[in-house]
Amino acid sequence: MNNIDRIYNFINQVGTYALATVEADQPKVRVFGTILKYNDKLYIQTGKRKDVAKQLFVNPKAEIVCSKGTEWLRVSCELVEADDRDIRVAMLNKMPDLRMMYNEDDGNMVMFELKNVVAIFSSFTSEPEVIKL
Repeated sequence: MNNIDRIYNFINQVGTYALATVEADQPKVRVFGTILKYNDKLYIQTGKRKDVAKQLFVNPKAEIVCSKGTEWLRVSCELVEADDRDIRVAMLNKMPDLRMMYNEDDGNMVMFELKNVVAIFSSFTSEPEVIKL
């Protein structure tokens, strides 16, 4: 399994993760549940009108953290807008419940690609493993 698949599978299996962004000098953390692997790249989704998107447009640096059992994953990255209709459609096909709030052409749905990724897989029973994409 390649590194992108390892990161994607871990987050996808967990289902939800904490996403940290920055607004001015204040960290902001919220729970997210969107993750998509498309053409060997990773994406998350939100609404352009939400504070999280506004924060990312100003400062794309972010962290994702999630855990399952005694393992956890921390992903430091930049979240950069991916304005591609096919990616929005792929997310809606993967998570059809999102259609209650978004559609691929509504001008609000926004996809962010994870770039400059440093992923650290950790557990209580082994040394951390660092992956850079």
